[in-house]
Amino acid sequence: MSLTVIGISIHSHESACCLLHDGVLLSAAQEERFTRKKSGGGIPGHAFKWCLQHAGLSICDIDVLAYYEDPAMKRGQQQYSASGGNSKGAPDGQTNRLEGEIRKLLGYTGPIEVYGYPLSQAASAFYYSGFDEAAIMTHEGVGEWGTATYSYGRNLGIQVKEKIRFPHSIGLMYSTVAAYLGYQAIGQENLLMDVAPYGKPKYVEELRRLVKRTGGDRYEAEQKYFYFTQGQTMFSEELIQLFGRKEGGHPATEVTPFHLDMANSLQVVLEEMLLENVSYLHNIAPSRNLCLAGSLALNAAANRRLIQDGPFECVFIPPSTDNSGAALGAAALAYVRRAGTAIAPLENASLGPEYPDMEICRMLEAASLVYEDFRNNREQLLHTTARLLESDKIVGWFQGRMEFGSMALGNRSILADPRKPHVRERIIRDVKKSEFPFPSTISILEDKTGGYVDSARPSPFMLLTANVTSDMILPGVSHLDRSARVQTVCEAANPLFAGLIREFERRTSCPLLLNTSFNREGEPFVESPVDALCCFISTDMDALVIGSFIVHREKNQLDFMRNVLLDLEVPAKDSQPIGTRLFDKGESIYARIC
Repeated sequence: MSLTVIGISIHSHESACCLLHDGVLLSAAQEERFTRKKSGGGIPGHAFKWCLQHAGLSICDIDVLAYYEDPAMKRGQQQYSASGGNSKGAPDGQTNRLEGEIRKLLGYTGPIEVYGYPLSQAASAFYYSGFDEAAIMTHEGVGEWGTATYSYGRNLGIQVKEKIRFPHSIGLMYSTVAAYLGYQAIGQENLLMDVAPYGKPKYVEELRRLVKRTGGDRYEAEQKYFYFTQGQTMFSEELIQLFGRKEGGHPATEVTPFHLDMANSLQVVLEEMLLENVSYLHNIAPSRNLCLAGSLALNAAANRRLIQDGPFECVFIPPSTDNSGAALGAAALAYVRRAGTAIAPLENASLGPEYPDMEICRMLEAASLVYEDFRNNREQLLHTTARLLESDKIVGWFQGRMEFGSMALGNRSILADPRKPHVRERIIRDVKKSEFPFPSTISILEDKTGGYVDSARPSPFMLLTANVTSDMILPGVSHLDRSARVQTVCEAANPLFAGLIREFERRTSCPLLLNTSFNREGEPFVESPVDALCCFISTDMDALVIGSFIVHREKNQLDFMRNVLLDLEVPAKDSQPIGTRLFDKGESIYARIC
């Protein structure tokens, strides 16, 4: 009997929807990619509609909708925080209100199953790992009341063995230090990992005071340093005094040696704590396999440390470890409970929308752009793109299905030659339009890792770092300590992207590319061809490779279009996305706006 499950996460900064059909994850997408509002919450109506359309199903074909957290528990924690720690109640009726909202806004009338957030997170890793059994560790800032869980999965069951409760949280400690340093606590804290190699561990002893281990898996956040329940900021005056500075500064305007040293020290302390936790987990859940989820699993450097120095042999980290990934976990829990069978392992994060060449071509014609057409010659498309990269061009790469998760994996990417000096600075300044460094990322052919990085372990979702060991000079991707975030690219999972890297290697003897997400700072990844074109026009990328077409900046007069985009940008954030307003029914861009 066929079984279709929808999983959703809502009312968080990672609203998402997925569709699981007969044990296979057919589709998954974050709502922000459609609304163009970074970290947007609310009901994922656009993602929900797209998941059904992609599967060729109607809303009547859904057997069950799975929700990723207990709304009563979540509301209770929120009230506790808002009341300064004086309220511990979990209000009645939250689940009913949630169900009413889902039915009203999505038009869904079938069964709804609600799962706790810690269990959904654990399931998002274990059920898609392909492991028969595994220890599972999750670390979040806060989800409901839990901030960390230690679990064990076997066959179709997950047993949560121990939990750490709010306000004790390694994740919140990390976010608090980020906020003290001037970064946004949600959305920018992971930038600290990328600047950490440029600093020194000068503040390790001070940071160790923030969270103290009390035995076993137990640890406590030293509350005098935090304002989780008392104030408008996450950190207290005590924390400011601890580091002897009024504030950490504003890295948007200046990244100081203090920022770099704090980031390095924080990374040291984080890795120490997570390694202790994973060692404890191995004692209570002995296994050769480990599954990781939660926001701290985005820290690729810490993940590498756990693999190198931890007690587990095999590790699985899903492509999305945050709230959006928990939607996948809730769907898996509902499917396993009803079907009584396992879920197919998740080996590819290309789970979002794709667009045919015909639609892309209509858009390019509507915009009156000059472009090259390679619809009948894929090899020439790869050859031309590799030649552009070799000649120091920055290329927007829009191909196939959009990735699910927080990493660009070769479908919605900005690519460059990692051998070129100052390429990273050019992307930060001219493309990302950012003052922040972006992650140093390598996309390397899976069968070529041995000669270039010190890890042969597959990293398909770019959630591990490695040290560059090649004698080749690669200023675009390696830090001062020669480390870089790594994606291993498999021919079977992404033949077009692998083909591009192989063609680049044929021309340069370098089997890797610099890869960063196709977006500007503060924006979601591009989702549609219009998004890609708008991002291309409004930045200084040299070329856009979109489907079977290549648009060269030097062959088009784009200044006029760029000015129009800048004029539309501010109101578009509060109304329609820019692309919707710019193009309509194939009309020329000039006719549309003049």
